[in-house]
Amino acid sequence: MKQFRKMIAVVLTVAMAASLGACGNGGAASSSAAASAANSAEGGKMINIGVAQLLTHPAMDASLKGFKDGLASQGFEEGKNVTYDIQNAQGEQSNCITIANTFANKKPDLILAIATPAAQAVAKVITDTPVMITAVTDPADAKLVASNEKPGGNVSGTSDKTPVKEQIEMLKEIVPDVQTVGIMYTSSETNSQLQAKWAKAACEELGLKYQEFTISNTNEIQQVAQSMVGKVQAVYIPTDNILASGMKNVAAVTNSAKLPLIVAEVGPVQNGGLCTVGINYEKLGYQTGLMAAKVLKGEAKPADMAIEYQTEYTISYNSAVAKQLGITLPERILKGEDVAAAK
Repeated sequence: MKQFRKMIAVVLTVAMAASLGACGNGGAASSSAAASAANSAEGGKMINIGVAQLLTHPAMDASLKGFKDGLASQGFEEGKNVTYDIQNAQGEQSNCITIANTFANKKPDLILAIATPAAQAVAKVITDTPVMITAVTDPADAKLVASNEKPGGNVSGTSDKTPVKEQIEMLKEIVPDVQTVGIMYTSSETNSQLQAKWAKAACEELGLKYQEFTISNTNEIQQVAQSMVGKVQAVYIPTDNILASGMKNVAAVTNSAKLPLIVAEVGPVQNGGLCTVGINYEKLGYQTGLMAAKVLKGEAKPADMAIEYQTEYTISYNSAVAKQLGITLPERILKGEDVAAAK
């Protein structure tokens, strides 16, 4: 009889544990997945990482390279103990959703989502796998985390927030007689909308007028760029995925019209922009890789990992563009990196 009672007690204990486990949330599920990945890493098994990249352009490619290097620095090396399943959405939101569903079925050990639309698609579908994000301006504003300080779910990573006010100040320093600034961005990109808002506030603070010029797809870039000519004395473009991929088309118009083009990161400067003070996406990706390594090692959970930012900004300029525009750049900018000379 005593033995029978012991058996009943064991059954009840197991049932209660199972019931409590079933009450877990996405954060708990991702913790379990992270623990599984950590066990795989310790056991010498191959770690599978899914990558959802919105499209191909220098900033995103640099983010991925940095991410891989960051993980490799912590012992997670591609081809040795890590495999990457890299999926490119070619700039289409529908493809982002397809990629997210694919990863939901494949169940990789960890997912990297590059850019806001890709991150939103992945976060909406996947709640039981650790997700690292990068090239997202404000994860909380994009509804990816509960807060940037305390994400609370299975998503964390790095923000590509840039010093917008300093960029507008740079614009005014280079073009002191500027009256109206053209702010060009993609109307459907959350990150671009937010930065355009910051840029407008900076213009108002500096006593500058501004005019917004928006696009919805790559086919509109040249037409909208041409519409700025004669209306503004300088142009500002934030970190914008669609415009980054079509920056050469924008620059062809602005440089021909002698309009200084100030951008938010080094990639567009390499493709015809005049200059920037901004972030380094390869370093940002590396930072994200270090965060991912902590998750894979079981040292941290995305729910408890605050969104991280770059604290040092880099000045980059294009001397060939400055020459074409007939502009002599201030000495402090010339102390930065000349990406034209670097080519």
